[in-house]
Amino acid sequence: MSQPAQPKIDLIQRPDYREGYANSVQVRANLWDFFLMFGLVQQTSPDAVTIHNFQGVYLSPQQAKALFNILQQNVKEYEQAFGEIKLDPQGPMPSGSGVIH
Repeated sequence: MSQPAQPKIDLIQRPDYREGYANSVQVRANLWDFFLMFGLVQQTSPDAVTIHNFQGVYLSPQQAKALFNILQQNVKEYEQAFGEIKLDPQGPMPSGSGVIH
């Protein structure tokens, strides 16, 4: 049995498309979706950190899993090319919602 032909995909950037740099991602999940909030971390003093959130994105559980898979594959390829990525020992919070910075 033959596979159906893959559709042609056109990537079009809308007028409101923006790119930005984030060094913080907060994640929340519920039954219906995942919410990723991107921001910039600023350490204002040795004991104070401010996170300036600038974009929130909702994903379906299926898109969240697809994102996880593609990120996992890309991180693996990156580490093969450039070496292991070291994480801050504090890491993300251990609850259902987390902050990565």
